[in-house]
Amino acid sequence: MRVLITGGTGFIGGKLAAALLREGTFTLDDGAARRIERITLFDAGSGEGIPQDPRVEVVTGDITDAATVRWLARDADLVWHLAAVVSAAAEADFDLGMAVNVDGTRLLLEALRATGRRPRLVFTSGFAVFGGELPGVVTDETAPTPQTSYGMEKAVGELLVADYSRKGFVDGRSLRLPTIVVRPGRPNKAASAFASSIIREPLAGHEAVCPVPRDTAIYILSPRRAIEALLRAMQLADAAWGVNRTLSLPGITVTIGEMLDTLAAVAGEAVVGRVRIAPDPAIQRIVESWPVRVEARRAKALGFAADGSFEEIVRSHIEDELQETVR
Repeated sequence: MRVLITGGTGFIGGKLAAALLREGTFTLDDGAARRIERITLFDAGSGEGIPQDPRVEVVTGDITDAATVRWLARDADLVWHLAAVVSAAAEADFDLGMAVNVDGTRLLLEALRATGRRPRLVFTSGFAVFGGELPGVVTDETAPTPQTSYGMEKAVGELLVADYSRKGFVDGRSLRLPTIVVRPGRPNKAASAFASSIIREPLAGHEAVCPVPRDTAIYILSPRRAIEALLRAMQLADAAWGVNRTLSLPGITVTIGEMLDTLAAVAGEAVVGRVRIAPDPAIQRIVESWPVRVEARRAKALGFAADGSFEEIVRSHIEDELQETVR
């Protein structure tokens, strides 16, 4: 079995590859465990923390280059499409966001279609597809109403995956991921990057700036649960998805104040003292356009799960990334 992960040298791509390598095989809905022969990690840069394994192939390049994408897709059996220009960056540079998030997704789908083998694809979307005047709780029936270019581009990606699946070109499925907290590594240009920084940086002994007030609520999921969801989405049978190829994943809703209070309870007041709140209206406007309460009934029925608490998320980060050491 040959695996392709676009955006593969990012932290989610690296953790996904590591999970696949640990198992050595991947079991689809027919119950047969197939040996993983190769995992291709494709990204614009080489990244950090890439699993060192002879089965891993790292390819750097441009997802808007059709020839490169055709070569990547030529023999892929399973594809996780993670590559994207993130929220604030896509809002600041409309052309770049459209090129990568829309044109790049279309090029990948066309390349997979050309193989004639109907490869299985998991596309990562997000809750930025919702915005504006939302109901108190977003349900599976809530229509996407993106209020950012990034949200629009992800909504277009969902529709492309659905239609390429309807036509039988790919076996695609899209996951709307909550904000992933705590992301390891360096901050990126996502509007939500602060949600990880205000936990990750203080735990590592550094200061962090929070651009939104303490009463700002966000909808989140841990890296552990995100990887579980990405694997489960690939394993589920085609019939389990039906005509609706998109799932809104379960998460938990917390305020910034609750996050900081939990950090204090786990690591101490001195650690929380490294966080400075300095509101940024541009970031706040983007973050407050996203839903904060989601029902996710269909995903839960299909076996997807949220974290138990924010304390569980903080402790899992300390265990996974800091080897139980807080500075």
